[in-house]
Amino acid sequence: MNYNRVILVGRLTRDPELRYTTNGTAVASFSLAINRRFNREETDFIDVVAWRQQAEYCANYGSKGRLMMVEGRLQVRTYEAQDGQKRKVTEVVSDDLKFLDKQGTSQGSRPASTGKKDADGWDDLGREVRLEDIDIIDKPEEDDIPF
Repeated sequence: MNYNRVILVGRLTRDPELRYTTNGTAVASFSLAINRRFNREETDFIDVVAWRQQAEYCANYGSKGRLMMVEGRLQVRTYEAQDGQKRKVTEVVSDDLKFLDKQGTSQGSRPASTGKKDADGWDDLGREVRLEDIDIIDKPEEDDIPF
């Protein structure tokens, strides 16, 4: 069985670019910046392509800095550049996408924190969790067998 599934959560690096094919199908391209899990100083920039209604939705509501979740498949394709050289591109083709922040609250335009917790519950998204922050409930004794 073959399986090609990608789920990404990151911030738009630029406003999505919307184009239309010759037969009128909408296609949007954009990149997501995704911090590495264990080293916040390293970031991956992943190219994404969205088609049809998703492309228009992304172009209408997406802007640089917005937090986005993309689910799709990894695609590798080759093309010939204007200089005649063959190029290879790896990108994610979106099947589903969602914005995870409110419009107008992208990282670059986020209002200063008031110290109050956001009502939408997304304020902790991406926050690193430390082991000492986790409460262990009903820790069994060494000689207790759970079955």
